[in-house]
Amino acid sequence: MDSHEKKAAIAAYKERKSISGIYAVICNATGEVWVGASRNLESQQNGLWFTLRLGHHIHKPLQAAFSEHGAAAFRYEELDRIPDDYSDMARKDELKRRKALWQARLQADGLL
Repeated sequence: MDSHEKKAAIAAYKERKSISGIYAVICNATGEVWVGASRNLESQQNGLWFTLRLGHHIHKPLQAAFSEHGAAAFRYEELDRIPDDYSDMARKDELKRRKALWQARLQADGLL
């Protein structure tokens, strides 16, 4: 890849829109489910796995289950996406509303 192609790829990456929505972390070993909301679903999983592997996730029950069962016992699922046409304030409210809905539907703990 030459420098012109590299600059174009970087510019395209910076211009892409992030996808907001609701996700679940599921422990296959126990059936436990945790639901979270994110303004960027694409990067959420990487950040989540990173903190869990380090043993520093803020949600202690999730961290304890991850430490006990290991990464192979967990999966990340995207549950719901927020449309692009929401304003920032409306997006924040919609994330809260949908997170609560999915928590109730799945009888899951909530993640910050």
